[in-house]
Amino acid sequence: MSTKKSILLVEDEENLHEALKLNLELEGYEITSAYDGTQALKAIQSEYFDLIILDVMLPGIDGINITETVRVQNNDVPILILSARNASADRVLGLKKGADDYLTKPFNLEELLLRISKLIEKNKKMQDKESFGDVYSFGKNIIDFKAQEATTKDGQRIQLSKKEAMLLRLLIENKNEVVTREKILQAVWGYNVYPTTRTIDNFVLNFRKYFEEDSRHPKYFHSVRGVGYKYTE
Repeated sequence: MSTKKSILLVEDEENLHEALKLNLELEGYEITSAYDGTQALKAIQSEYFDLIILDVMLPGIDGINITETVRVQNNDVPILILSARNASADRVLGLKKGADDYLTKPFNLEELLLRISKLIEKNKKMQDKESFGDVYSFGKNIIDFKAQEATTKDGQRIQLSKKEAMLLRLLIENKNEVVTREKILQAVWGYNVYPTTRTIDNFVLNFRKYFEEDSRHPKYFHSVRGVGYKYTE
């Protein structure tokens, strides 16, 4: 089976597109080309990619909208935005909508290749984290992520909200590691909505109420002051 990493290259400027494609193929990547936003979204929905390189100014749907659409669909594929716009407002907007990195044109090829390799490596590490199916149990608790419900320590069945299920999955996937507030914002709420720290605190307090033997001395769900939250087992 091919171990080549696959990249979707979305760039409408043909000369630049061909030059990038050639250089990326020389580095051993498998390249799928798209020249406008509609083509890009079609490719993203039908194939798996290790990385998307995305121009901002595209015919039809622009790069920012594509990024937003991909993130709304809970697709975590790394996105590297290329843009001729150098204004920090554009950079911030791109990152807010869920891009992982942002490079302004003209750029240094070596820097681009380095960023690509780092993003793919980081994504691989995240995927290699302990993953589990739809049902997860700890202590006397059972969580069914698909049905969005849990059976608590005393046998009570509770319905989980979509956000509760997403936050639980995120914390459990990163077992024994602190998950920062920023990561939770991006993964659970998306950057368009900014809940206060209090909101996330309340979710964690609920988890303690549901799943801990003693909610004042939690064994599983911990707040790490000023940083984030942690699930331990």
